Amino acid sequence: MFMRIDHVGIACHDLEEKIAFFERTFDLTVVAREVNEEQGVKEAMLHIADGEGGGSYIQLLEPLGPDTPVGKFLAKRGEGVHHVAFGVPDVARALEEIGGKGIRLLDEKPRHGSMGSSIAFLHPKDVGGMLTELVQAPDQGQ
Repeated sequence: MFMRIDHVGIACHDLEEKIAFFERTFDLTVVAREVNEEQGVKEAMLHIADGEGGGSYIQLLEPLGPDTPVGKFLAKRGEGVHHVAFGVPDVARALEEIGGKGIRLLDEKPRHGSMGSSIAFLHPKDVGGMLTELVQAPDQGQ
């Protein structure tokens, strides 16, 4: 079902500061920026590598406000890993399969994600405490 780790989402207070850190420290390059009003974030995708199943990224997330999911995460836990995202060939099918195994879904159907992808989240309490995102690249079956 999983083709790769698509990205690791990292919550931060200052997107520009974190971008500069990852560029300077790890020689990563920003390949996309987006404001996602639905999710309440400003984000930047930094490319790590390409593999057989597609690319892998670091996703930096700055909340648009304190009452957004990432804003609440930062207030409770501080900066750090927010979620892990796995690339799948068909996010709707993956939701059906995973939901059928008793895992609670935060999204019943796919929604808009970074760089034109389709995404959905799984309930962290059913996945060992890890917020898990499923990502279908825009060039895969859409």
